Amino acid sequence: MASAYVLIEAAPKKARAACGKIAKLSGVCSAHLVTGPYYIIALGEGKDPAAIGKLVMARIQAVDGVGRTITCVVV
Repeated sequence: MASAYVLIEAAPKKARAACGKIAKLSGVCSAHLVTGPYYIIALGEGKDPAAIGKLVMARIQAVDGVGRTITCVVV
């Protein structure tokens, strides 16, 4: 099992809605609005790092309002 924190930039007026949608995605354990350079931090899990990559690229980045993401794999 692989885990990763995903730091997510979002459009300021869409961050709350985007966070709610991200939290409901399969593979996302939790998603929170935060202060700082990123609006959302999500914790994702998958069978391996490639599955995490698919989660981020195919599902998280497809959410309306999501901009740039940075994925930090837990070691």
